Amino acid sequence: MQKQEVSSVNNLLKAIHTYFEAIHYCDTEKLNKVFHKSSSLFDVDGENVFVEPIESFSNDVGGRISPASTGQDLEAEILMIDWLSPKCATVKIRIRAHQNIFVDHLGFVNGDNGWQIVSKIWHLETIIK
Repeated sequence: MQKQEVSSVNNLLKAIHTYFEAIHYCDTEKLNKVFHKSSSLFDVDGENVFVEPIESFSNDVGGRISPASTGQDLEAEILMIDWLSPKCATVKIRIRAHQNIFVDHLGFVNGDNGWQIVSKIWHLETIIK
């Protein structure tokens, strides 16, 4: 692997970690840094497709009680990175927020502002009781 490729991988890993921290701390500054301003989030509830622009999601996250403030440790893992090209990757992650465990597919691109999420498809995998 060439030095430039290693740097790109490391920068993608940093962006993923920024996402983890943004969710765990409900940090909208980090969230808005790691998401492209035109990105959207998707989920399906029954047969209805739910679409939310990043601005709305950021507002939701900013109004939440953060898992960190309740003493919860950051529980997140990278399940897969699928490289579409040196500048595009799909990242599958699992993250816990309070009693909810989510699995996300995050579409990343490496543009003028570094690695940013351009799309998020998420699923509530488990609710811990």
